[in-house]
Amino acid sequence: MMTLSLAHYLVLAAIVFTIGIFGFFLNRRNLIVLLMSVELILLAANMNFVAFSTWFGDISGQVFVFFVLTVAAAEAAIGLAILVLLFRNLNTINVEDLDQLKG
Repeated sequence: MMTLSLAHYLVLAAIVFTIGIFGFFLNRRNLIVLLMSVELILLAANMNFVAFSTWFGDISGQVFVFFVLTVAAAEAAIGLAILVLLFRNLNTINVEDLDQLKG
C-alpha cells in the first residue's frame, strides 16, 4: 500500500491554487466564477495549513483552518448576496457591466 507524503499534499494544493489563479485571471467576466476561483485559492492555502500541521504534529494549523473557513463562509454569503442584489437591479452578472460605482 502506498502512503501519502507531504509532497503529495503540497502538489495537490499547488494544482488547486493554479486552477484558482487561472480561473481568476482568464475569466474576468462572470462574477460567480470569480468567487469560485477565490474560494479555490483559499482552499489551497487551507490544504497547506493542514498538511504542514499534520506533518509537524502540531494542531495549531488545523485550528487556524477552522477560523479561515468561518471567514470564507461569511465572505461567500456576502458575495452571493451582493450578486443577487446586482442581478435584481441590473439583470446581469457580467463584471464589465458593473459600472455603477464609478465616480
